[in-house]
Amino acid sequence: MRAAGVVFDLDGTLVDSRRDLASSVNAVREDLGLSPLDLATVEAMVGEGARLLLRRALPPELDGDRFEDALGRFLELYYEHCLDATTAYPGMAELLAEIAPRCRLAVLTNKPERHSRKILAGVGLGPYFPLVIGGDTLSVRKPDPGGLRAIAERWHLAVSELLLVGDSGIDAATAAAAGTPLVLVGWGYGREAQLAGLGAPRVDDAAALLAALR
Repeated sequence: MRAAGVVFDLDGTLVDSRRDLASSVNAVREDLGLSPLDLATVEAMVGEGARLLLRRALPPELDGDRFEDALGRFLELYYEHCLDATTAYPGMAELLAEIAPRCRLAVLTNKPERHSRKILAGVGLGPYFPLVIGGDTLSVRKPDPGGLRAIAERWHLAVSELLLVGDSGIDAATAAAAGTPLVLVGWGYGREAQLAGLGAPRVDDAAALLAALR
């Protein structure tokens, strides 16, 4: 798959952030007198940004200013603790080092940009991604194609010259809306049955992804 620019999702694609997300969610729940959620439950809520993650993790009757306060608390906690247990997936640093000299690289995520940049720097991937578009960078976020279009415009490319690497139906919908080729990774947060139904090429380790990108 030859692409002039490769755009990576963050959570579940470049980094495993599940434990830090779950810890921050559960800290907010504890503040509210709620019992903790298990890791798998929180993992299934990830992918559409902090607001929707917390909305799914809290009771629907907690709304208005109380919800906004909880969201603010979550964002503060998560920024402070987003590198406690988060790691890059095996082989990702080596993959990026190999492909960086011959194509442009960007991150497109629904995580806030500030948190995303801190995580990328903390796991050693920051130098590969001068361009990071988070869920609050633009007025839209995935699955809206605006992020991919903004990246293509910045690089003076067509969206069809990009390749999106992701792990979920959100990424698949984003690529389809933009007309951008897609590769799905099998190690992320997407469920097996969901990935199988998306009809996109799939790789199951960094070596296979590197081979596809070559």
